[in-house]
Amino acid sequence: MKPARSKTPARKPICRSKSSNMISKDPVQVYCRLRPMHSPTDVSCMKVTSDKTVVITPPESAANFRTITNKEIQTTFSHVFTPDATQREIFKTVALPLVENLIHGRNGLLFTYGVTGSGKTYTMTGEPQDAGIMPRCLNIIFNTIANYQTKKFVFKPDKLNGFDVQSEADAMLDRQHELHTDFSQRTGRLGKHRKVDSDGDSNPAVVPECNESQSITVDPDNAYAVFITYVQIYNNGVYDLLDEDDIRTKTLQSKFVREDGNKNMYVHAVTEVEVKSAEEAFELFQRGQRKRRVAHTALNAESSRSHSVFTIRLVQAPLDCEGEHVMQDKRIVCVSQLSLVDLAGSERTNRTKNTGQRLREAGNINNSLMTLRSCLEILRENQNQGTNKMIPYRDSKLTHLFKNYFDGEGQVRMIVCVNPRADDYDEMIQVMKFAEMTQEVQIARSNPVKLDLGFTPGRRQANKIFKEARTKLEKEGRPEAADLEIDLGLVYSLGGPFPQLEATLDNDQIIHSIIQFLKQRIHKRNILEADLQKKQEDFRRTLMVMIQENENLKVEVASLKATNTQQKKKILALEGHLCKTETQIDNLLCKLNSANETIRSLQQEVKDRDLALNQRLIDKQRVKQRYNTKMQVETDKMNRELEIKLRQQRERLQNQMKEKDDKLRLVKQIIDDNGIINVIPSKEQDPELTTRVISPNRDARISRKDRIPVANPRYRRSQSADRWIDHRPQALVPIGTILQPLMQRRRSVTRLTSPKKITDGASRYCLVAQEHDTDGELETKLYKGDILPTSGGGAQVVFNDMECLKQSSPKARKRAGSREEGNIDQVDISTETKRSRMTPS
Repeated sequence: MKPARSKTPARKPICRSKSSNMISKDPVQVYCRLRPMHSPTDVSCMKVTSDKTVVITPPESAANFRTITNKEIQTTFSHVFTPDATQREIFKTVALPLVENLIHGRNGLLFTYGVTGSGKTYTMTGEPQDAGIMPRCLNIIFNTIANYQTKKFVFKPDKLNGFDVQSEADAMLDRQHELHTDFSQRTGRLGKHRKVDSDGDSNPAVVPECNESQSITVDPDNAYAVFITYVQIYNNGVYDLLDEDDIRTKTLQSKFVREDGNKNMYVHAVTEVEVKSAEEAFELFQRGQRKRRVAHTALNAESSRSHSVFTIRLVQAPLDCEGEHVMQDKRIVCVSQLSLVDLAGSERTNRTKNTGQRLREAGNINNSLMTLRSCLEILRENQNQGTNKMIPYRDSKLTHLFKNYFDGEGQVRMIVCVNPRADDYDEMIQVMKFAEMTQEVQIARSNPVKLDLGFTPGRRQANKIFKEARTKLEKEGRPEAADLEIDLGLVYSLGGPFPQLEATLDNDQIIHSIIQFLKQRIHKRNILEADLQKKQEDFRRTLMVMIQENENLKVEVASLKATNTQQKKKILALEGHLCKTETQIDNLLCKLNSANETIRSLQQEVKDRDLALNQRLIDKQRVKQRYNTKMQVETDKMNRELEIKLRQQRERLQNQMKEKDDKLRLVKQIIDDNGIINVIPSKEQDPELTTRVISPNRDARISRKDRIPVANPRYRRSQSADRWIDHRPQALVPIGTILQPLMQRRRSVTRLTSPKKITDGASRYCLVAQEHDTDGELETKLYKGDILPTSGGGAQVVFNDMECLKQSSPKARKRAGSREEGNIDQVDISTETKRSRMTPS
């Protein structure tokens, strides 16, 4: 369905002109906040008697103490906050009603006023751990409009204190341009080695902690946007604290205060930034705060040298009849603003000791505050006495900028911050008088005319639900849902009641307002009548179509009833058959389940047995492999040992053979073929004997030519009469422990000097010789023979026996034996005797 009304009727702009819709007046509400004492030794000159009354007692140090007749001065306020009052309590009492008026389209103005060092800036801004009025206002505003904010640049300032409404396409182009500009600026800053701004502080702003989760009821069918401006009034000049050009040039340019088309005052060409969160807004505030004029004085280490004005502007406009887009009509845009003013403290030169630039600043501050006081005094006089004196708003930029508020364009509130020390009595009493006078000023209350466009309330939520339903239908595979359109229609109401106005004959403005109101009602009635006529015709056509469809449906229902009866009979029969089948199926399922259980148990048993068998085979294979490996190792080891042993035996046998060969060669040198040694004295009568070996094949008798005496080889003596000659020709190793042949009767000699030593009662001869064998072992050889006397008086020795006595170390044998492995027997022989008989052939 198409919307009932595609075009919006022409509307006149909403103007807050002077004296429009004035129904009552409210006094300026003034609140008093007492600062805690700096030191316990400080003396207080103030006493809080109730939540609205403060009693001031002049100290003796006061300038005109002796001339004061009344020693106690009582001052009444809208509310008095004691030194232990919290920031949250002050916000809820003073600023929360102003925020509610801002949401509902009304303006608000809040001053903090007092002597320097009395806590004005702390009340307005707070600390990182305890937020003041301004951060809490931002938090409440964004909590309220969080779900109803427009995208950026839908509302765009027109540079004349108004706003234009852009289409979504234009707003997207502006957003892309902003992203490109931010990226270029960021790249430029990186190229300049990340230079900080003019005050040298590049750290991000720290948002004060404020747990303000409260929200205010708003119209959900409106779209909202928040804009921020921040200016300071310094030496009677207005300066923009958010101007980026001023940051680059490091100079602040003074701005002009002008009047827009609706007679509202504003700062021309001021930087107005759209923000989407409280953090973003407070970051802008901190950026401007770093450029604000602050200096050190004798009374305050960080004294504000200018008046700061932080303005929050809330722009709202209704959504179209479908509840989706903002109405593209500048005349129906409602703009409300809340100005938070932190006034510089009033000072006395004799206490601050200011000179030069600080003295000039203090003079301008005091002049602007005096102008504010003069304006309020004249305004009060005009209201009380009915005079029409001209109010000097233009004498100061501060009063000129807020002229509309005092003329009835918003609610005005003031917080008087007081330091109750007796030393500040002279400045404080002037502040109290100004506060008391301000409460007598009446500000006209205004109710802006809000046009009723006749749209259906709740259209934003209805449009959201409709879109969700259409998306769900499209996901379910119903493409026709994409062609559905929402038609919320009109609200059949001629608007609110008549405004309560005091009609007089000489008040043309009131008559004009009534005429405008009646014209709007007449136009609204015409729209509603046309819409009603159209809907009646649509309803009549729809009703005829429904009647025709009803007749067709009746015929169709009758045929469907007959078919339904037949189908019921078939269904009953099938239900009976189905019950029997289900019973059989249940029985079969029970059997199947039991069979499956049996199969599973058998399979598990088979699996367990297979696992056991596999494990046994694996163990057996492992044992076999380990045994084969061990056998292979042992076999290789035994083979190596056998080879080593065989090689050692071969070498030993070869050594023995070589040893025997050496012995045989040695024997051949001293033994002839018959094995006979002749001992004959030499011609020179040498004491040594000459030994001669005679071959056994030769005749024992020797010819005279050879001059050798003849011996009888058959010469024998009785064995019982044998005496031995033990010939040891060289130093021998003692062999007393070696097994030796038994020689009962012997005579040991080392040298044979004459034949008598041999023949003198001796019949047997034994020659002892020692040497080392090839293994390095000591070997003792005994050459034995018979002594045969010769005819020439000499003697012959016939060797017939040789013994070899060999001594070896048992430990060496054990070491050698330890290297021999296998089944070879170990033999440990301490003494080995070898005997070879040499018998003449």
